Amino acid sequence: RGRTGPTSRDALERLWPVYGVDPPYDGLVPSPGTVLEIGFGMGEATAAMAAAAPDVDVLAVDVHPAGVASLLRRLEAADLRNVRVVEGDALALLAALPSGSLGEVRLLFPDPWPKKRHVKRRFLRPTTAALLADRLAPQGFLHLATDWPPYVEHAREVLRDWDVELVERGERPVTGYERRGHRAGRASVDLRARPRR
Repeated sequence: RGRTGPTSRDALERLWPVYGVDPPYDGLVPSPGTVLEIGFGMGEATAAMAAAAPDVDVLAVDVHPAGVASLLRRLEAADLRNVRVVEGDALALLAALPSGSLGEVRLLFPDPWPKKRHVKRRFLRPTTAALLADRLAPQGFLHLATDWPPYVEHAREVLRDWDVELVERGERPVTGYERRGHRAGRASVDLRARPRR
């Protein structure tokens, strides 16, 4: 979970009542077309995308308190009201959401777990894909971005029963993790995947 300094603690204490969502999530009913962003890092791209589409509700989940605090500060600074924040396990949140309740799920630069013995730790796996398919609305989709080529192949295999297409980054902001990958010479790939109904 990492440590949090006084600035982060202040943001968590002061802004959590405004933006935070606490478990259990049983009563959480997303508005139609809600975007679920899983793993938002320090929240830079999340806040930018929310500001660019203020009519789209975003549910952002991450496990790291420092990143949660950073996103809370960004939301306050931009006076954004279309984002709710969850600190915790994305799978627990997904399990509590109603079927067909999400317009989009964003999985931007998930941990690739590059070592072979760690592949089972990747977020995207068959059981998760089945849960995502159930939670997505009929026209909903998964947006996956990664700079790790083996993860692209892994995703295509896990999502072999989905319609998967390579798409341009478009208006998606560059994330902090993505910038580090670019400096290391890694190119980013964006995939859009829709469950076959």
